[in-house]
Amino acid sequence: MATGFTFIDEALILTYLAVTMIIGFRYAGKKDQTFQRYFFAGNDLGWFAVGMSIFATNISSEHFVGLAGAGASRGMAVGQFELMAIFVLVILGWVIAPIYMKSSVSTTPEFLEQRFGRLLRGPFASLSIVLYIFTKMIVAFFAGGLLFNRLFGVNVYTSAIVIVLLTGLYSVFGGASAVIKTGIFQGFVLILGGLLLTIFGLKEVGGFAQLKRDLPSDFFCMFKPMSDPDYPWTGILFGAPIVAFWYWVTDQYFIQKILSSRNLDAARVGSLFAATLKILPVFFLVLPGLVTAAIFHGTGGDQTYSMLIEGISFPVGVKGLILSGVLAAIMSSLAGIFNTSALLVTNDIYLPRRGQATDHELVLVGRLATLVMVMVAIMSISLVKLVSSQLYLFLQGLQSFVSPPITAIFLFAFVLRKGSAKAALWTLIIGELAGLFLLVLRLSPHVAGVFPSMPRAILTVNFLHLSILLFLFSILVFVVLSYVIDRESCLQLRVNVNHLRLSQLFLRIRDAKGRYRASILFSFFIFLVVAGLWNFFSK
Repeated sequence: MATGFTFIDEALILTYLAVTMIIGFRYAGKKDQTFQRYFFAGNDLGWFAVGMSIFATNISSEHFVGLAGAGASRGMAVGQFELMAIFVLVILGWVIAPIYMKSSVSTTPEFLEQRFGRLLRGPFASLSIVLYIFTKMIVAFFAGGLLFNRLFGVNVYTSAIVIVLLTGLYSVFGGASAVIKTGIFQGFVLILGGLLLTIFGLKEVGGFAQLKRDLPSDFFCMFKPMSDPDYPWTGILFGAPIVAFWYWVTDQYFIQKILSSRNLDAARVGSLFAATLKILPVFFLVLPGLVTAAIFHGTGGDQTYSMLIEGISFPVGVKGLILSGVLAAIMSSLAGIFNTSALLVTNDIYLPRRGQATDHELVLVGRLATLVMVMVAIMSISLVKLVSSQLYLFLQGLQSFVSPPITAIFLFAFVLRKGSAKAALWTLIIGELAGLFLLVLRLSPHVAGVFPSMPRAILTVNFLHLSILLFLFSILVFVVLSYVIDRESCLQLRVNVNHLRLSQLFLRIRDAKGRYRASILFSFFIFLVVAGLWNFFSK
């Protein structure tokens, strides 16, 4: 055990693992599992369960390691990615959740089939699973491995395999009920662990006022110049929402929690609750990075979080709670990946080919798919060497290249009454290939040597600015293919699904009674808090 870890710390970590497994296996023995129970927890989640499970699924080890590292290097600006998510989550609750729920779909690929036809359903489901592996799973293994290797000397692969097996056990047998119930507990643990590190870190440095005196004023400014290589304000305001829209609105990883709610009110308020919780990472994930920079005189990078845990004094047991929080973050995210991937395989790849299937058959396929994903997770551990340092920036950069075409397609799906299925499919293919090309150029600059000067110039453009360009390019591709090249097919398509009607939304707000008024006030409160943070960290 690492220096400074006591028997109490070890006992708390083991207690966390034991409680998690007990909660998970409480749902593993249920023999009356149906498709809705296994994948949507019986559609009986209240707003608290929806919001907390969304938050717990979102926060993983890359947030602990990456946000702290970026905070130590550049200050509070990296917290903008968390704040941008808040606005999108509010939109999800008020505008997008009603569309999904009234469309009576089980997955986002199925929604695309309703809007554009069958061409897109299977390919998008397959792409989503691949993206889970590279944008969530591998990055989480890398971040968790860094932390546990530094603190305990544990091999990256050993720690990852143990975590995967433990998480996989209750995910395979318990399904969504086990994933969500453990996620609620894990959400509490990761928040507690994160806040404890922030509190004792600030105490070590002499308080927030002393922290501001110890670091350059630039560290406390969230809005950077347009020329900033990492966080230009133009990229934050116009590029980050494109990534956030893909991440929160189109990804089954989170939409599954919305679709598991007992009604639309629970989905809306749950989304607003998740938006409120997204304020916390600015304080318990980014701020510890600044504390580390002050204590260790400018040290940054992916070792930041572990350095802070090692470098300051804690009461007995606090380190155990902090490490339990990191474990909770990794396990909640992995469980979400396993269950969501299994749903995509079952609902969007197996079911369309099988036709009619019983609940028993679908649950069996879901469990087998979950087991396969556990095996894929173990095999993918060897790919952690592909992940670079400055973890959070790497992750945001990767997402910036894959998200624009997906965001464009879903925006058209939400707004348009009709559109060409071929145009949507080719927009996805062309857009993702363009993003992959840019990603290769960015990760392997020497490859750019075989191209003319124009592609090489792309290497100097901020990844958020490139995301904006890719988004506009994807819109252009869809419009040209749908309304020029494939116009006849577009006009023939007639779909009877719910889509965005702003007039209905405004009418709902205008005629709001008690429950809507409470949600509206809640939304304004969230915006006021974000505005207050922007004002505080803009000087």
